[in-house]
Amino acid sequence: MEMLKREMPETIYFDCPDCDEETEHEILKGRMGKASIEGTFRCTVCNRVSSETIKIPELIEVPVVFSDGEVSETTRTTIESNDIIQEEDEFFLDDGRRVCVTHIDTLDGKLAKKTLATNVKKLWVKQFDILSIKVSVNDDDRTYSLRVEAEPDDEFVVGTQLSFEDFDCLIHAIKTKHSLVKKGVAEARDITRIYGKIRKKRYEVLDLEEDDEELDFDFDDE
Repeated sequence: MEMLKREMPETIYFDCPDCDEETEHEILKGRMGKASIEGTFRCTVCNRVSSETIKIPELIEVPVVFSDGEVSETTRTTIESNDIIQEEDEFFLDDGRRVCVTHIDTLDGKLAKKTLATNVKKLWVKQFDILSIKVSVNDDDRTYSLRVEAEPDDEFVVGTQLSFEDFDCLIHAIKTKHSLVKKGVAEARDITRIYGKIRKKRYEVLDLEEDDEELDFDFDDE
C-alpha cells in the first residue's frame, strides 16, 4: 500500500453554512496538503466565499490481481483512504477496465469480505464487462444447459423470450444471489441462473449438453 500525492482539483464538495447542505465549491486559490486543502473557496450555489482548510481523504495505491477467465495479471489501482471495500464491489481500474472484487487480502494476513481501504494489502478482481449467465432450458423430459452473455446492467424479465440457435425459450424463473424470482425483473449482475421452457424449435436438438446439475427450480410447478 502506497500513499499518493493528489493533484489540485478545480472544485470540491463540502458543507456550506448558508445553504445548510453539502454543495460544490470552486477553488479560487489553494495549497494541497497531505490530507487537506487550505485555500479560498466559492460556493457555486449561493456564491459565498470563505477561506478555510478542508480535509480530504488520502489516495492509496494497492496491488490488484486481475483475472479474465484463465488469464491473470498483476496491476495496481488507486482508492481513497476512507473507502469501504467489500466483495462484489464494482469499479474501474485506472486503465478503464470494469472489474468486480472477488477476494480481499488484509494487512494482518487474513481474507476479509469487507474492510477499510487502509487495511487492504491486495485486491483480487475479475473482468466484469461481459457476464456469462447459466440458463437451464426444459423440454418436457429433458433439460439443457446453455449460457447467455450479458452486460452487468442488462435486465432479464420473467415471461419474456430468450432466443438461441436451436430454439426460443420462455423465461419462467430467475435465480439471483438473494432469491428465486418468479415474477418481475433481475439485473444480470445479480443472476446465478435463468430457468426457461422451450417455446419454438427451429429444428431437432441433437448436440446440446444436458443439464445434470441439481436444479433449484421445479419446472412442473409452473
